Amino acid sequence: MGTAAVAALLCSCSKSTKAELKSGLEPEKFDTTIAVAYDYDAQKFVADEANGKQVKLYTLTNKAGMEVSITNFGGRVVSIVVPDKDGNFKDVVCGFDKIENYFPWNFETDFGCSVGRYANRIDGGQFVVGEDTVKLDKNNNGFHSLHGGYTGWQYQVYDVVESTDNSLTLQIVSPDGDNKFPGEVTAKVKFDLTEDNELVINYDATTTKPTIINMTNHSYFNLSGDLNNTVDEALLMVNADNYTPADSTYMPTGEIRPVEGTVFDFRQPKALGTDWKGDESDPEILAAGGGYDHNWCLNTKGDEKAIAATLFDPRSGIKLEVYTNEPGIQCYTANFQDGTRPGKGGIMYQKHCAICLESQKYPDSPNKYKMEGWENSNAFITPEKPYHSYCKYKFLVEK
Repeated sequence: MGTAAVAALLCSCSKSTKAELKSGLEPEKFDTTIAVAYDYDAQKFVADEANGKQVKLYTLTNKAGMEVSITNFGGRVVSIVVPDKDGNFKDVVCGFDKIENYFPWNFETDFGCSVGRYANRIDGGQFVVGEDTVKLDKNNNGFHSLHGGYTGWQYQVYDVVESTDNSLTLQIVSPDGDNKFPGEVTAKVKFDLTEDNELVINYDATTTKPTIINMTNHSYFNLSGDLNNTVDEALLMVNADNYTPADSTYMPTGEIRPVEGTVFDFRQPKALGTDWKGDESDPEILAAGGGYDHNWCLNTKGDEKAIAATLFDPRSGIKLEVYTNEPGIQCYTANFQDGTRPGKGGIMYQKHCAICLESQKYPDSPNKYKMEGWENSNAFITPEKPYHSYCKYKFLVEK
């Protein structure tokens, strides 16, 4: 075979590979070497040229045609493609179509990431371990520690332990003192795509000394079939009689409050936009940027076979069921997306473009787990007591 023929064959194979991704993503746009650091003097993110690690895009598929693409930069879910009520495949999560847009000096986002060490907020950036007070960076507007600090795991490169057609296992070794958290932690995130259109995520971690762990996935779901839409019309159900009210800095007050009679009552499916508009909204909703950014206390009591939440969009017929062994779920409605971030296909993600459904310990549980109603949210682990968390996102169609 001549040189020209070989080149033509390689070109043809390359085009075929791209066409196989229903999301339209081009894997080569995620192929790079990167490490992220934070310059405390300049107060900005910088590239750590000396410690760069390989990043790629990995795609899981099943016989039903569902497709999930994940990058090991931050353990981020980049796309989830599922069928709608007409049998057309739709991408149902927000994200970017090139890796550099995930770098924090371009856009600080948590799109799709595997959050660690501690998802959500820690009050005042500190907690107590034994006799020691751990003081963390207050990277959440100067008030609290959020999502593991400036260089939390969403901005770190996970190592790929195993990759198959329908499974991906990622690992991160976080040294003692990483973002000022105690203990060397080895954590794994395993993504499995089942033949029943379920994305199952298992989180496991061990530590060399007492510390805290609270991992979650931060995918931004929009089931409408068009990421230009908002989620105002999507119907949410949360299997929870109570929630944790928060102050103006989004920090839970410690109270466990019934949802009955409040805008947080989603025990029956309700359109997300029902109660967050105008002056008639609850003050907590207005404080959260005109949307939800709250933790619900699940009724499931750790039963991973019980439905924790559902999301359904009548425009596409796509339904999502959420299952978890965790006591809480954070529902965040993309209140601070403002049309300045160019997403997949050039879409400029707007306010309320999606909802995050994050399985978790209650926010600030290291400081509150001894309070009444918080006992099931103990996030402390030890060398003798490892960490395990489970979440399943199951996709269905209703016509």
